[in-house]
Amino acid sequence: MSTPVVALSIAGSDSGGGAGVQADLKTFAAHRVFGTCALSAVTAQNTLEVRGVVALDPEFVVAQIEAVLDDFGPRAVKTGMLASGATVAAVARLAERGELPRLVVDPVLVSSTGHRLVDEAGIDAYRTLLLPHALVATPNLREAAVLTGRRLEDLATTEAMVEAARELRALGTGTVVVKGGHLHLASGRDAAPSPDVVVGEGEPVVLPGERVATRNDHGTGCSLSAAIAANLALGIPALDAIRAAKGYVARALAGAADWRLGGGHGPIDHFGWEARGGDRSPSP
Repeated sequence: MSTPVVALSIAGSDSGGGAGVQADLKTFAAHRVFGTCALSAVTAQNTLEVRGVVALDPEFVVAQIEAVLDDFGPRAVKTGMLASGATVAAVARLAERGELPRLVVDPVLVSSTGHRLVDEAGIDAYRTLLLPHALVATPNLREAAVLTGRRLEDLATTEAMVEAARELRALGTGTVVVKGGHLHLASGRDAAPSPDVVVGEGEPVVLPGERVATRNDHGTGCSLSAAIAANLALGIPALDAIRAAKGYVARALAGAADWRLGGGHGPIDHFGWEARGGDRSPSP
């Protein structure tokens, strides 16, 4: 067997295992990419609530990243929750030096309940320092609204999503994916679909998607950006990597639709267990 390619996740730890670094490593493995990580924060959380967050010192975050870079040579890097403006700036300095190849930035700014996860300094650091060095950025509607100074309700159509993506790409990002998973909240229509818009060098592309009726959607954003990074590490071009990642997350959502892991928003089916008829034993 040939040596696997390597990807690096820079993100927070989710003790519930559904999001953050845990979701990223599962997604990398599902794509047959060897996953490495650098923790930016440690959380105490489950499917119902986040009970606490401890952000790590930015210098130690950098130390973890450099330890991986010096030995593993990752082919792609993704960022998730960076927890503080200082950490965003520290990661951006590495990106500016060209040390973070095929960088995918998932700008985790707002929780699923609408709470800000970084301060204004952190949001500005994303705009001015980190996004200009990203090959791909994957904001959801809430994050796109914050980064462009809009309201969530202003992004209720694919046309408005494209406009926001163009504004973010003007910061220097190669390709911007504005995710439509919150379109039902922006539009006020529970049955709204979940299209993503992709703005890169060519014409905007709308990737259609139907909403999966499930409470098990924790970690979808982390998993999408990790899947994009995994595909980029495998040498797949950006738009194809994004298309494949969206398909992967859709299958993972459908696979876990009826799971009962925890009492709240549960995880998705990263490994396609349901597609294998419930046989979750390792292959001989």
